[in-house]
Amino acid sequence: MELKVCDLDFGFGGERNVLNSISLSIDRPGLYCIIGPNGVGKSTLVRCINKIYKVPDGKVFIDGKDVNSISIKENSKNMAYVPVGGDDLFALTVVDTILIGRHNKSGWRTKEEDLEIVYKSMKLMGIEDLGMKRYNELSAGQHQKVAIARGLVQETGFIILDEPTANLDVRYQVYVTELLKELSGRSGITVLMISHDLNITARYADQVIVMARPGVIHSMGTPEEVVTEEMIREVYGVDCEVISDRHGKPHIILDSALRMD
Repeated sequence: MELKVCDLDFGFGGERNVLNSISLSIDRPGLYCIIGPNGVGKSTLVRCINKIYKVPDGKVFIDGKDVNSISIKENSKNMAYVPVGGDDLFALTVVDTILIGRHNKSGWRTKEEDLEIVYKSMKLMGIEDLGMKRYNELSAGQHQKVAIARGLVQETGFIILDEPTANLDVRYQVYVTELLKELSGRSGITVLMISHDLNITARYADQVIVMARPGVIHSMGTPEEVVTEEMIREVYGVDCEVISDRHGKPHIILDSALRMD
């Protein structure tokens, strides 16, 4: 699935746009990570791509189609979206919460195949023993695992995740990122995820999209190309040393934050 964003400006009616002249192209499967400081528009960008926010005509294209010409139902068959965190207002069981992700395929009539896919995704996320628990009884980390499982059962060619490793311990941060990397390679899925962990991003991403103030694309390329001391200083205001790890990937050793004027 091909994604193209063309010179996108977006705001919420105030004086300043959240996104300014955003252009990017994703034309092959892989793990794409969006990084950048808080408040630069990362979540806003993925919500524009996923039709949560309405964008101007002729700015975002999926497989050559303007997103405004694609219905929400049709879009859900092509693209899964996993928001950050979870909504603890759900009183559904974990199984039923994840089953919501199958409605793009099967409607509201659950088939045996749907349950098999749900249990497979639960096992992948290590939550197979939580199936009959109420969603609103879970921890924040368990909410995140359920949300990822719900995205996976949609079985789309494109999955967008907003900070999928938020609230997870370090083992599951690595596990989830490795799982998404494996899915992109084995199943030919395009994975676009927002991340605040620069070292995990540098280790696993095929391409890194760096966003900076005021809501612009600073750079895009392989981790080796864009995860540099200069980028981190310019974008994050932090001094650091970037070395190569044993896999030949950039690894960041933090020094100190620059003074904020």
